[in-house]
Amino acid sequence: MTRDQTLKSWINENLEENIDYEPASSDASFRRYFRLNYNNRSYIVMDAPPDKEPLTSYIDITGILLENNLRAPQIYKIDKKNGFLLLEDFGKKPLLTVLKGSNYDEYYNAAIKIVIELQKINKNNNLQEYSKKILKHEMALFNEWYLLKNKEILLSEEDMNGLNKTLEIIADSNINQPFFFVHRDFHSRNLMLLNDNRLGMLDFQDARIGPITYDLVSLLKDAYIELDEEFIIDKVVRYWEMACMEGLLQKSDFSDFFQQFEIMGVQRHLKILGIFSRLSLRDGKHNYLNDIPLVEKYLLNVCERYSVLAPLRKILRRAIHEH
Repeated sequence: MTRDQTLKSWINENLEENIDYEPASSDASFRRYFRLNYNNRSYIVMDAPPDKEPLTSYIDITGILLENNLRAPQIYKIDKKNGFLLLEDFGKKPLLTVLKGSNYDEYYNAAIKIVIELQKINKNNNLQEYSKKILKHEMALFNEWYLLKNKEILLSEEDMNGLNKTLEIIADSNINQPFFFVHRDFHSRNLMLLNDNRLGMLDFQDARIGPITYDLVSLLKDAYIELDEEFIIDKVVRYWEMACMEGLLQKSDFSDFFQQFEIMGVQRHLKILGIFSRLSLRDGKHNYLNDIPLVEKYLLNVCERYSVLAPLRKILRRAIHEH
């Protein structure tokens, strides 16, 4: 049986009738999602090939989120062997599609509150912890896929040394932050506006314990929507005040925290440039190339602000302006 036939018979077996379903969304991974109607209610079916996307972490992290009163889709049926889940349907309104001038404040304040709630989750939950090695491994995608394969730039030995030293500095800054639960893909496409006007989360299966600024920078320097710099600073201040009040952060100099936030963004955006290039070149998902210019802009802006990032600034300027 093909994968589609196995899925169809699983749905019919579990819901005891022949039900049609339609694609609900595509993903940057091997997972697929379908929407179906049963007894006047809409559901989502997740199809995750077990050899590529095992379900265990998705199921475990759903449990952690629901235990902490955070909105993740309820799981109704599980087939680990075939890699199928029947899930609550969070609807068709990603935050990205409902944002308009007058409601930015309301929704971003709500999202920042969720970041705080995530960080209050007890860390004893067997989640993998970010290490300096993992941070550097993620940033290596920048040279391999973005520079070499997408832009066809082979760095000189001098530039390569400069880049490696800069990546070391970035990873050091990231690793020296307080560590908490990190969603790892907390942005406007993965936050859904639910019927009760609350925000629900999707795509959290890669959650880890990691740097405190990680989800905040994913939210405010999102690859899919550009926020005004003043608005970003305003929201980082808001988050910082709440985190200090909750005891997640020691109250210290805000400018130090803001620099950590910015450098965390550099780590994430280097990784994203590599991933978006790979999605196009290896997986044929070329629509991600449209989102590269905004990510380049974020990176260049931060590299202009901090002299310690000068070697990276030089490489980026070349990649953006010459190619």
